[in-house]
Amino acid sequence: MAAATNSILLKLKPNIKTKICNPLFGFARSSSSASPSIPHLFSATALPYADADSDCSSEIKATADANPNLIHPSADVHPNAVIGHGVSVGPFCTIGSSVKLGNGCRLYPGSHVFGDTEIGDHCLLMPGAVVGDHLPGRTVLGCNNVIGHHAVIGVKCQDLKYKPGDECFLHIGDNNEIREHTSIHRSSKSSDKTVIGDNNLIMGSCHIAHDCNIGNNNIFANNTLLAGHAVVEDYTHTAGAIVVHQFCHIGSFSFVGGGSVVSQDVPKYTMVVGERAELRGLNLEGLRRNGFTATED
Repeated sequence: MAAATNSILLKLKPNIKTKICNPLFGFARSSSSASPSIPHLFSATALPYADADSDCSSEIKATADANPNLIHPSADVHPNAVIGHGVSVGPFCTIGSSVKLGNGCRLYPGSHVFGDTEIGDHCLLMPGAVVGDHLPGRTVLGCNNVIGHHAVIGVKCQDLKYKPGDECFLHIGDNNEIREHTSIHRSSKSSDKTVIGDNNLIMGSCHIAHDCNIGNNNIFANNTLLAGHAVVEDYTHTAGAIVVHQFCHIGSFSFVGGGSVVSQDVPKYTMVVGERAELRGLNLEGLRRNGFTATED
């Protein structure tokens, strides 16, 4: 039985010998088995490659050789994809033809990147994460972002006013941690875009709908749900299981208590809570944590 299984696996194992002469973007995958020095997630090496007769400079070749890629042979990487240096792609990943991956990105097993999607340097996609979609428009992620297990980022919005064929956009900044089972959708029309800034912590099972505009340094606890066109400024904090009505505006340094339903704008520096959220005073603890003095409070 073991011999028969090995025979089947050898037949299924891809024999890829693609050569792409631009070492900045290309790679050559080896079908040989893994060596002990390669991490267990990645059983084949992928080295930036340059033909001897190419126009690539020796300096670029040296840079490429110093930053090898690791691409598992079961990964489906389109030859037109743009791959940076030091990229790791695990088993059963998918990278589409219009994808651009920055240097040092790491895709864990079963993560996928589709459509016209650009991912910056040193981003991490956990198992099951999906980024981008085969839609007109674009998804852009900055650097040092973490996309959690089975998070779905940059897909079609859940808005009936979206017309098939319209361009739609999502732009995410740098240093965001987007945890498991979160969904973030593209815009509902070509004249708008969903935007998330820098340094945000978006915990598990959150939802950020079409055309939302999220600032910097926010903390969204689990099951924070933002409807379309919501605006969240900077340094806000939501507790778990809160709902924000479409077009609502949440001001900087505010706090939304757990289980709240926000149906009106939340002023800066305040704390709201309730089944229909009501003002409960200043967010004194949040202001203190962010360096405000008693005099400023």
